Amino acid sequence: MNHQDAHRRTERLLRWALGLAAFLSSAALWWPLPASAARIKEVAAVQGVRSNPLVGYGLVVGLDGTGDQTTQTPFTTQSINAMLQQMGVTVPPGTSMQLRNVASVLVTAQLPPFARPGQTIDVAVSSIGNAKSLRGGTLIATALKGADGQIYALAQGNLVVGGAGASANGSKVQINHLSAGRVPEGATVERSVPTPLNDSEVLHLGLNASDYATAKAVAAAINRSKGPGVAAAVDGRTVSVRPPAGSDDRISFLADIENLSIVLEKPAARVVLNARTGSVVINDAVTLSTCAVAHGSLTVTISTTPAVSQPNPLAGGDTKVVEKSDIAITQQGGALMQLPPGAKLADVVKALNTLGATPQDLLAILQAMKTAGALNAEIEVI
Repeated sequence: MNHQDAHRRTERLLRWALGLAAFLSSAALWWPLPASAARIKEVAAVQGVRSNPLVGYGLVVGLDGTGDQTTQTPFTTQSINAMLQQMGVTVPPGTSMQLRNVASVLVTAQLPPFARPGQTIDVAVSSIGNAKSLRGGTLIATALKGADGQIYALAQGNLVVGGAGASANGSKVQINHLSAGRVPEGATVERSVPTPLNDSEVLHLGLNASDYATAKAVAAAINRSKGPGVAAAVDGRTVSVRPPAGSDDRISFLADIENLSIVLEKPAARVVLNARTGSVVINDAVTLSTCAVAHGSLTVTISTTPAVSQPNPLAGGDTKVVEKSDIAITQQGGALMQLPPGAKLADVVKALNTLGATPQDLLAILQAMKTAGALNAEIEVI
């Protein structure tokens, strides 16, 4: 291969590379970008098929002297007396019971849908007295009731407490929380809760969040897969579905539609403010209009100095210690800054960072921007 052939080959490769680059750049205009997709099971669930909270009052025994102080928690002693009476043991009246190895607790659990008698569920145990620790304790048989007052499960077992602690001579060290624990599979289901899964000709899918576009997308995906007229969007939160009549076919039908993919539209612009922690969360749909913001900080400092008030020798007064307080207010001025309009989340974050404000300051700044009409988003304070 001579020099001219090599030069021609280089020109052909260069033309091919330029053509490929032009094709890719034009494809960016007509080729659809990958959209955000999710399965129906991740955005909706069958209405009426849900878990039910259970609660019960019980006793934890076998503690190593870290239980309730019965002088301050008399209900623990009353519970022990009632339990012993049921077991045929009578405690003489007026007996002073110092039960440092017993603690009164509340037991909570979630009864999952379709749970049947004999199945087991996890329970959480929390002290309601002044017990120092539940570590090493055993929960005795506790009836768990629902909102209707009926018993749906029976809990008992050894507690698992994810903490440790020790104290001596007024010193104390503790890791994690010691007055709450769990009993894995500690409750046995005694009664099931009926569900409307097979009772109606029409089932309703409840969306996790109210959104008309999502409801429309869910109904369209079901109709494409199962035929027209099977699903219809009732409102922004509910989609009605007509499943097959048979129980077996109905389960298969629901399993199929749960795994159908839908395209999620961009959510509504929202800013979430946590007033307790100062956290600020902004989603991708938030935009910012042109505005000018001046931010400054105000600091109030109070210093107290003790002083001795000494009266004259013949005044007959008393020598006293008084406190002298000095109050100073310092204000750091902030320059007036113009924030450019931002159509992307990165632009909004960059504009807010130019203010040099702390997350606590942003709570007030964002609310002021919303009032001025410069923040195109809904503000939610939690």
